[in-house]
Amino acid sequence: MTRGPAGRLPDFPWDTIADARAVASAHRDGIVDLSVGTPIDPTPELARRALADASDAPGYPTTWGTPTLRAAIIGYLTRRWGASGLTDEGVLPLVGTKEFVALLPTLLGVGPGQGVMIPETAYPTYAVGALMAGAAPLPCDDPSRLSTLRPGLVWINSPANPHGAILDADELREWVRAAREVGAVLVSDECYGEFGWDAEPVSVLNPLVNGGSLDGVLAVHSLSKRSNAAGYRAGFVAGDPSIVRTLLEVRKHAGMMLPTPVQAAMAAMLDDQAHVEEQRERYLRRRELLRPALEADGFRIEHSEGSLYLWCTRDEDGRDSLDHLASLGILVAPGDFYGPASRDFVRIALTATDERIAAAVRRLRGES
Repeated sequence: MTRGPAGRLPDFPWDTIADARAVASAHRDGIVDLSVGTPIDPTPELARRALADASDAPGYPTTWGTPTLRAAIIGYLTRRWGASGLTDEGVLPLVGTKEFVALLPTLLGVGPGQGVMIPETAYPTYAVGALMAGAAPLPCDDPSRLSTLRPGLVWINSPANPHGAILDADELREWVRAAREVGAVLVSDECYGEFGWDAEPVSVLNPLVNGGSLDGVLAVHSLSKRSNAAGYRAGFVAGDPSIVRTLLEVRKHAGMMLPTPVQAAMAAMLDDQAHVEEQRERYLRRRELLRPALEADGFRIEHSEGSLYLWCTRDEDGRDSLDHLASLGILVAPGDFYGPASRDFVRIALTATDERIAAAVRRLRGES
């Protein structure tokens, strides 16, 4: 554990798989790194053009974003996710979404003596954000427990990282109802929304979920995965305008501004769905190759209805599965990164080139 100004934080989990990385890297045909969900396919040309065209940017950008960007965010959420009632006051660009996840409890004033409800198996930054604010992370997948735990902030994630489960509209409605009942802010992490394979993701911004009211509800979206733009650090939050207004004021004081050229590129990407569909096809193709190869090697795939990962187990400690795959030159993420309930799993990313995925498939089938 390390101590910083925000309190005690866990050790950085990726440092714990250095030995497995070394083993995988020693494979005669090179490592197949399926451990991190980092996009590797090209950023769309339309984004690069927009970035270059806006590169003469001598003045400071605004924290709230340009009117063009705000309109693009609202247009995308309305067209693609059935959002209703969004206005400029209810949207806010972000300098990537990881910083927002980590800082949101602090920005909302959720601190010591309060709790942040997070999924039981979850992206670690939800818990880190609570700890940074001095609040208690409360792992829970049951909305009926909100009335007992009474958190100030509730995170849900669909499609989920790491396991890819997708919440349907009925489940989302129950989370919204329960959060409103206890006066908690409900934040839905929808960064993998474009990648639903076995079920169609639904947004909390859809009136079928929120009853036609955005009160107490936020949705977080990222362009990192949908547009291969992780290096742009481009994301946004949308929902209840009173909460967004609070976030905007704090972020203005802190100078949390998205660069003007990135805002222009972001608007271009949000206005175009064709490149997203092209990327979906890439990931689907890789998924359809990798899944049966893992099953042939003795893995069972659970959940994985969406997102960019396969959630796998051989009914053994995930660290043993990590070592087994490393011996084949394949690096993955052990399930214990995401909570104690997932220690028998590994998370295997689809974010590798077609050539590297093909190499992994051959190794899993014992062909090389």
